[in-house]
Amino acid sequence: MKQKLLGKNLQELSEAAVACGLKPFVGRQIADWLYAKRATGWDRMVNISKDSKARLQEMYELGTSAPIGSALSSDGTSKYLFKAGETNAVEAVLIPDEDRKTLCVSSQAGCKMGCKFCMTGRQGWHGNLDVADILNQFVSIPESDSLTNAVFMGMGEPLDNYGAVSKAIGILTSPEGFGWSPKRITLSTIGVLPVLKKYLDEQRCHLAVSLHNPFPEERLELMPVQKAWPLSDVVGLIRQYDFSGQRRVSFEYTMFAGWNDDKRHADALIRLLEGLECRVNLIRFHEIPDFPYRCSPDVRMEEFKNRLNNHGIVCTIRASRGEDILAACGMLAGQHSQQ
Repeated sequence: MKQKLLGKNLQELSEAAVACGLKPFVGRQIADWLYAKRATGWDRMVNISKDSKARLQEMYELGTSAPIGSALSSDGTSKYLFKAGETNAVEAVLIPDEDRKTLCVSSQAGCKMGCKFCMTGRQGWHGNLDVADILNQFVSIPESDSLTNAVFMGMGEPLDNYGAVSKAIGILTSPEGFGWSPKRITLSTIGVLPVLKKYLDEQRCHLAVSLHNPFPEERLELMPVQKAWPLSDVVGLIRQYDFSGQRRVSFEYTMFAGWNDDKRHADALIRLLEGLECRVNLIRFHEIPDFPYRCSPDVRMEEFKNRLNNHGIVCTIRASRGEDILAACGMLAGQHSQQ
């Protein structure tokens, strides 16, 4: 099987060129075409000779592949389905918002974490994506050239595939790659210790933590990971880092009617996060099959938000996007469908 060029950094691309009997500068040319110009075919690489491309193709493939399905929401959100390996598929979601175009990217086919309210988690884990699979979601969609931001909030737990995710972030933020600022990228996690520490030490991208309930015994009901990585330990680690500058930390809080949306939960959340420079994002729960909970009423969400804001914790209600195409939070399942 041929190696993929997509997902290699500049040094590795130069080494690939040399392995084919070419000069190292050809690696820089390939990087420019793949990452700066988002080329998805050899024919676009016009400053690389035909002979050089023939040599490269003997040993390598580009690693790009078009989506195998797509869907467009009434609110302008687009969902793209990509093949991942021989039998799996993953989804990426493009969210336009005025002058921003944010890509919600997947890092795994399925997920090991088993959160009961998440469609991805309920399907189990089917494999990690490699770096090319992750970056292909960026380069092979029609809006590739106009992307402004990325959130690792799609299928999978990014810190459970940190090797590939870290390398993808490196290419996204390197001058020889996409050239993005780290503050254009947010990684979401349930808090995989000690990989979270590694991420906080190595990266300058934003962090979003899936919290959902401040009480350990209640959180465990829907999030089995609470037993392995208690929320108190996750927050304790985060408190060791400075989030007063450009890097931000936010906590994701999906609102379930009668389960985590009353004054008791708000006050416990205030105590948990007291003194931490952070933001809480309240998320409307999107109903999924065979799950008994429903979303909190809007008035309850407003009361919860106001209580946190009144106690000095910045809290917002996140707008739901793409629910009609199963593209909203917790609804990605890698389904082979096209609309």
